[in-house]
Amino acid sequence: MKLDERGKQCPMPVIEAKRALETCKAGEIVEVIVDNEIAVQNLRKMADHKGLKSTWKKVNDREFVVGIEADGPNKVGEASSEEWEKELLSCSVEPEKAAVSGPTIAVLSSDQMGQGDEELGKLLMKGFVYALAQLEEPPKTVLLYNGGARLSCEGSASLEDLKELKERGTEILTCGTCLNHYGLTEKLAVGEVTNMYEITQRLMEAGKIVKP
Repeated sequence: MKLDERGKQCPMPVIEAKRALETCKAGEIVEVIVDNEIAVQNLRKMADHKGLKSTWKKVNDREFVVGIEADGPNKVGEASSEEWEKELLSCSVEPEKAAVSGPTIAVLSSDQMGQGDEELGKLLMKGFVYALAQLEEPPKTVLLYNGGARLSCEGSASLEDLKELKERGTEILTCGTCLNHYGLTEKLAVGEVTNMYEITQRLMEAGKIVKP
């Protein structure tokens, strides 16, 4: 089986390779074509974590081929959801360790991830929200405030992923004051409007807070 993942951002090549491996017979090779060495490293890391054999070769500066040998249908998905969540987020951010039990809350306070180049920051945030939507155990709540309020509105590149999270049972709560400030009140496209009291309450009750 061949997958052409060139042009796709992390963690999509890893996720799609894992899905393909889950459907393959033992011994079958999944070849994944990517366009950068970081993607190669992420794919081989996933294979190593699952105990699968992998090889790779460089075709040219913009084409690399990673081969991963499957060990049978569904076996690649047997690792615990907690381990897989960490693996998915390893190319973006690792969740904070929680000192107490409670729900996992994802906090998005900007439409960008990190500081530096704005375009890159938006691309990274899109990948992060996509990764959240692919987790076996998604967060109980996603809180969006300040610039993060843009992510749940019409035209957002992350809108479909947030809708998928909502369909899987995740609460999507966006700060009403922030929507009003940015003139987006009428453009909220997923989830509900919230206030600072509820945001504070959810954060205080959280067992784990994931903030890129």
